[in-house]
This record gives sequence, structure tokens and C-alpha cells, in this order.
Amino acid sequence: MLKRIAASIVGLGAVGGLGFLAYAWYPAIAPISPPAAASFSADAIKRGEIVAAGGYCAECHTRVDGSPGPELAGDFKMATPFGDIFSSNITPDPEWGLGNWSLEAFKRAMNKGIARDGSQLYPAFPFDHFTKVNDQDVSDLYAYLMTRPAVHLKPRDNTVPFPINIRLIGQGFWKLLFFTPGRYQNDPKHDAQWNRGAYLAEGNAHCGACHTPRNLLGAEKLSHAYDGAVIDGWIAPPLNDHNPTPVVWTEDEFFQYLRFGVAPLHGSAAGPMSPVPHRFLSKIPEDDVHAIAHYYADVAKAAQRSQGDQAAIARAMQMSGKDLTGPQTLDADARLYQGACGACHYNSGPMPVSGRPELALNNALWLDEPNNLFQVMLHGIGAAEGQDNIAMPSFYTALSDHDMARIAAYLRRTRTTLPPWTDLEKKAAAARATLSAPPVNASH
Repeated sequence: MLKRIAASIVGLGAVGGLGFLAYAWYPAIAPISPPAAASFSADAIKRGEIVAAGGYCAECHTRVDGSPGPELAGDFKMATPFGDIFSSNITPDPEWGLGNWSLEAFKRAMNKGIARDGSQLYPAFPFDHFTKVNDQDVSDLYAYLMTRPAVHLKPRDNTVPFPINIRLIGQGFWKLLFFTPGRYQNDPKHDAQWNRGAYLAEGNAHCGACHTPRNLLGAEKLSHAYDGAVIDGWIAPPLNDHNPTPVVWTEDEFFQYLRFGVAPLHGSAAGPMSPVPHRFLSKIPEDDVHAIAHYYADVAKAAQRSQGDQAAIARAMQMSGKDLTGPQTLDADARLYQGACGACHYNSGPMPVSGRPELALNNALWLDEPNNLFQVMLHGIGAAEGQDNIAMPSFYTALSDHDMARIAAYLRRTRTTLPPWTDLEKKAAAARATLSAPPVNASH
């Protein structure tokens, strides 16, 4: 009897193993000779350039640490809990890039996360989003990439340890648990603009890759879609109705932010988000940015939640106006804030003035942790990052960790209705430690 049971278990294991190999193993697709640029139509290349901008390809496929690398040649370092992963070269170089990849091989990588040689790609490449991109957009993107200058550059080797680096097993099981391939399907309950926005946001723009928290295996927690997550020491805030700011992210606020890098009632794009509007979404059709904004306004339930916005704006302006008008207190933290920040962040009218971000409305003060406030203090915001031609200097050398903690505590206390942050000086020091050197504009 025991022998039969043991034999059955072995048999089931063998069948399961064969089934898994059938699921996870893919053959190589034969290499091709690099196609001539003239073989692609000008219209396809132009459409592909828009797809590349909408998917931020250059952002993750261009080295920025050490000596900056050529655009799209890869070697961008992504530090993950599982080791460092370096992005691939996606120029048409035949040895290290896509030069010998056919359109069929490229589509398989985008839609299934499988390289030309049949190996499983790590989900640092967001194929779980790109699987939703339709064949036309993938074909156009291929045309654009294959007509860029070829760069002969080998990305650095990944540092993913054994056994995760055995891709057939590690990534095969990951996909079995977390990956459902398939193109985006229109939702008949919504209009064409909503579906266009959802297609772009959930697919090519892969917004959830930064704005959705991940589990211990690095997969997005789809039951908490758009709840926000920590990225490179910054907090990518919630895009849904869990966003805590007193004024709701309306369709117009989303559009202004995504197209121009500043939402008048919420603040400027900074840190990892800054290139999104300035380098990329500013280059795609405006109607597409409107569609994304339309979609996220619905995700955030903006129409149902915006009734209190005017009252929230009035309260924020009242809080800001108290700083430099009326009787002055002996509050040392208030004076520190006024000396370092008050001249640029002071608003006394009924609405914020363009170029004077109102901190009482800003995401950074309403989040659960002070990451973004500290990061902006340390980094500053360059003239090409947030609002056009308006810069905030770095306070890396001007403010100590103790000073930053005092300002953060003061702002949280006077600008929000939320409980105080804890361990502020420790968190300020941790944020400073993420910078390898003071920024170029470190003096104030």
C-alpha cells in the first residue's frame, strides 16, 4: 500500500513538473538580419515615437548612474529586494540590442515577457502591463526602435542570486501566480474616452507599476490598485479615493499635472515623477493626456468627493495667511519655516498664486510619512522639473536633519488636520543618506 501511495505521489509530481515545463518553457525565435530603416513607413515610425513617449521607454533604458549612457542603450540600474537588475539595450544593435529581433520576437517580449532566446524576462520589465498593448501599437513601437541609432553597449550583469536567477523556474512560477496575459478589452459600462484612458494608463503607461503597492514577491497587489507605494525613497501617492489631500484630484488637476508638471491645487511634479510630464507625456497627443486624466478622475471618484473643495481651499488659504500677517508668535519652529520657506510659499488671497505652491494643499504634507517633503528639501526642484522656469533650491547644506524635522513638524501641525509624524529627525537623516552626494544646486 505504501509503495502505491509513494508511486502515486511521484507520478503526480512528474506530471505536475512536466505541466509546469510546458507552461514556462518557450523556444528561441530565429534571429534575423537587422531590417533597413527604409523598410518602415514614416507614419509607423511617427506613431511608434508616440508609443515610446507614452511608455517612458528612454527613462528606464538609459543609464543614469556613473557616466550617463546613450539613450535607449540600457544599463539603467534598478535596485530591487532581489538584487540589482540592469535594463536591456533596445537600440537596433545586432549583438547587444534588438537588431536581430523579428517583430514576432518583439511582440512576444511585450505581451508575454519572453526574450527572443526563449528566456523568461524579469518583471522589472512591466510586461504585466505591456500585455494589454494592442498589436498595432507594438508594431509601431518596433518600427520606431529599429530606426534609432544602433549603440554597441553591453548592460552590466544582474546581481539576482541563486535560485531566483534560474529564470525558467523562478520567473515561471512568478508568472503562474501573478501574470494573466491578454490585450486590453473595452469596458462597455464606460465611454470611449474612459476606455482610451484606461488602455493607456493600465497598459503602455504602466502607472500601477509605481502607484500600486507590491507583495513580498514583487507583484502588484491588485486588490489595492493605485493605493500608493514607495519608489526610490519617494512616495508615489494614491491615485484613487484613498488620496488624503483636502482638495480632490479632479480631471482638470490630473490633466494639468500630467501635461505640464504642475497641478495648481496640489503641487509640482518632482523626483521620479518629474520626467513623466516634461519628457514624455508632453510629447503625446493632448487628447490622450485628457483621456488618462478622465480615467483617473473616475478612479479617484472625483465627482462624488469634490463638494467640499472650496471650503478646503478657503481653510488652506487662512492657515497660510496666518504666517506673515497679524500678531507674530515666539514659536521658534514658525520662525525657522518663515526664514527658509515663507517667502516662496506664502499665499494671502482666496486662491494660491501661480508659482507659490500652497503647502496646506500639497500631497507631501498629507501622506502617512514625510518622505516627499524631505526629498524635495534635499533635492530641490530644478527649473525644468516642476512648473516651467520656476525653481526651488536644494537645502541639503542649508538645513540640518534637526532643522528639517522642525519644519516638517510645524507644517504638519499648522497645515493639516492629521496626527503628527513621528521620528522626524531619524527619517530626515534616512532621506539624506539616500543621496550619494549633495545636488549641484546644494547651496541656497
